[in-house]
Order: sequence, then structure tokens, then C-alpha cells
Amino acid sequence: MSVEPPTLAPPREAEEPAPAPQPAPARSSLRALRPLVLRLHFYAGVFIAPFLLVAAVTGLLYAGSFQAEKFVYADQLRVPVGKTELPISQQVAAARKAHPEGTISAVRPSPEAGATTRVLLTGVAGVAEGHTLAVFVDPYTGKVRGALESYGSTGALPLRTWIDELHRDLHLGETGRLYSELAASWLWVISGGGLVLWFGRRRALRKLRGTSGRRRTLGLHGTVGAWAAAGLFFLSATGLTWSTYAGASIEDLRTALSQTTPSITATVEEHAEHSSSTTGTESMKGMEGMEGMAGMDMGTDTTTTTESTDVGLDAVLRTARAHGLSDPVEIVPPADSGTAYVVKQVQRSWPEKQDSIAIDPATGEVTDTLRFADYPILAKLTRWGIDGHTGVLFGLANQIVLASLTLALILLIVWGYRMWWLRGRGSAFGRPIPRGAWSRVSPYVLVPCAAAIAVLGYFVPLLGIPLAAFLAVDVVLGEIAHRRGGRSYA
Repeated sequence: MSVEPPTLAPPREAEEPAPAPQPAPARSSLRALRPLVLRLHFYAGVFIAPFLLVAAVTGLLYAGSFQAEKFVYADQLRVPVGKTELPISQQVAAARKAHPEGTISAVRPSPEAGATTRVLLTGVAGVAEGHTLAVFVDPYTGKVRGALESYGSTGALPLRTWIDELHRDLHLGETGRLYSELAASWLWVISGGGLVLWFGRRRALRKLRGTSGRRRTLGLHGTVGAWAAAGLFFLSATGLTWSTYAGASIEDLRTALSQTTPSITATVEEHAEHSSSTTGTESMKGMEGMEGMAGMDMGTDTTTTTESTDVGLDAVLRTARAHGLSDPVEIVPPADSGTAYVVKQVQRSWPEKQDSIAIDPATGEVTDTLRFADYPILAKLTRWGIDGHTGVLFGLANQIVLASLTLALILLIVWGYRMWWLRGRGSAFGRPIPRGAWSRVSPYVLVPCAAAIAVLGYFVPLLGIPLAAFLAVDVVLGEIAHRRGGRSYA
């Protein structure tokens, strides 16, 4: 009896290892950010938009205030063109005769034919702190055309000053400035989020033709927002430049980079004894700083031997012209016996004229020169940015662009609220975004974004604090929905 050998089972083939999971592509991570961007855009649109609306309306008023100022104050600003202008010293003497109060802080000679000369006085009763009283003088006749309160380097008169302060702080002082900083801090975030959402939609969904209701409103909102985005970014960045908290951070950064705006040196050697026996030079006997100009006849040429002599405004202006300082200019008199005259160009329209020189009042020699061409690049950009934001960089064209941007922002806010109403029928928080968006974002994208937001929040606190509040509220709302057994949201 033969026994067959047992049949051996064929060797088992080794199982192929399962393929390693591939990391999600960066595009899918960026797509996963869309619900978060949408939720942030929604919260900021609902809660920050009222501040933006106030800033836009007051900004629209400010853009029109330049032309309104020319009309309202035409009698003070313009005069019939004469044959010959009087020496600047005689014009100042006429202003002081009509307004002997206060002290002279600056003189702005007539910048063009038919424009008045401004003599600026400080320490005048009834004039707000930081403002001056501008006395307007006909440069051809010496007649005083009136006096108005003036503010700022652009010489804003009462109408424009009132609108400017309304836009800046709602006439509430430093506390009111927080509103405008909040608006500027969030404007670029809302605009950027809107761009991401709009261009993330399929092209077919961006069409306006043949649409109605909420979809048409969304189309208008997105299209206008996309066209206005660059201008809104500019308004946001330049608005933050001189804000309270973010502005301080920007100034610290410029200081660290040695990019601050330079200033001219106005200090001169004191002349304890200065004997002058020259003829044909203008002097102002006994002048001591700004107070000395109050009672002086600055229209005469004299020969003086005194303990302290002054070459006079006319000589100072001629020296400035000889050194290339064309109109418009401002002459700042010496503050004391150890400081110089400072003559500086004050044209903020393109091309900007911002050169300045210091002139020794005893000798008439130039002691220091500062040219705008020598400013650090960030100082130049800051100057251009602020002037563009305030509507003076390109004159009327600049003001029209500002008015267009603020009008576009007003429409965007109105359309945004309309979409909120149509989508949620007025529900407090609209239709929430499903929870889980965070988990679909790659850590390689999420961590750098979170770090960047934290840094921005530190340097721009009126962005960081509300953002933290929005996130906290959204988490709480999602948890409430989850506990009620409904769908959870984030």
C-alpha cells in the first residue's frame, strides 16, 4: 500500500503594501480656506461695515470740501490782479496793524497772481489749540481781506477743518479716532476677502446679464468691489499711517529702518554783539523771535547799529528764491535769538515741492538746506500716500478719484446688507458655514496663516482684537447649535 505524499499548498504570494497616503495638494488646502474667508468676510461686513459707512460718507464730504472752500471763502482767497506786489514786509505790517493780537508763527506769500498772502498768528483768544488765525492780505494794495481760523499744513479753513475732524474722529477727540482706525484696519481685510471669494467663483456665476434678486446684487457687489479693490487697499494703508496705534507701530518701524522724515536744522550761533554799518539792507530793529515782529514796520530799509539786527523778511524771501525755492513757500520766523528763519516749500500737488532752507537772521546766510530729493524712500512714500489720501497730490483729479472710491464703498456696503437680508431674511447671523473647515486645511498652510494673523494683530490691535472676538463668537454659536442637536457650525 503506497501512501501518496501530502499535497503542498502553493506558496502564498506576498501582499503588496498599501500605497502611502499622498499629502493633499496645496490647492485643496487653499480651497478649504474659502469657508473661513467667507465667514470672516460675513462677520466683518456685518459688524465693521457701519464704521466703514461713516468713514465713507465723511470721506465723500471731505473730497468735495476743497472746491466748496474756494467758493465759500472766495473773498478771502482771491483779489483782482494788480500791477505790482508790495514787499512782503509791508503786507505783514498791514496784517499786524489790523490784528496785533497773538504772535506770528508763519507767513505764506501770495503763491500766484490774484491770490492773497496769509499771515498766520498763534496764541489768539478764541482760536483752538493747534490752530492758527490766518489773516488774508491783498498783496497789491496791502488791504486786509479778513481773518479765518486755519488748520494743518494744507491751510484748511473752517469748513474743510470741520469736515476733516468729522472724518477723523467724529469731533470726539482721541477717543473718536478709534472709529477711523478700526475702519482702516479692516478695510483691506474685507476687500481682500471679497476678492478671494469673487474670483473663486466660477466665471458663469459672475455674470450680471439675465440675473435678478440676490444673485444680481451679488454680481454688482463683486464686480464693483473687484474694480475698487486697489483704491480701497490704498485708503486702508494710508489711513493707518497716521492712526493712533497702528500709526505708532509704523513710525517705530520707520525709525528702526532709518526711514523717518528728516528735519532741517534751525539752530544758529547766537550773536551777542552784531554791529552793522552796511547800507541798503533790510532790518527789523529790536526783534526777538515772533513777538518782535508784532509791532515792526518791516517795509523800510534802514542802517542800524544795535545789539541785535535782523535782515528782514524781504531779504529772507529773496535768498530763498535765489536758492531755488519757488512758490508756494512758507516763512517761519526765528523762535529766539539762537534760531534761524526757515523757508519751506508747501506745495503738496504733483510734482511736490518740499525743499527747505534755514537762514541766519543776523547775516542772511543760508545755514542749512534740506531737499525733498534727499528724503529716504519710505519718507517719500509716506508723504505721497498721505497727500493722495487727503486729495491734494493730484488736485481735482485726486479729489474725483477719492469721491468715486468712497461712493463705491457706500454702494458695496448697501449691497452687502441687502444680500444679508435676502439670504437670511433678517436672521441675526445669516446662514452659518458648516463646521470642519479648519480640519481640511493643511498645517503647512494653516500654521503660517495663523502666525501672520497673530503678528498683524499685535501691530494692528484694532484688527487683532475684533478678529479674536469674531472667532470666539463663532465657536460659541457652533457649540450652541451642536448641543441643540442640530447641525454644528463654524
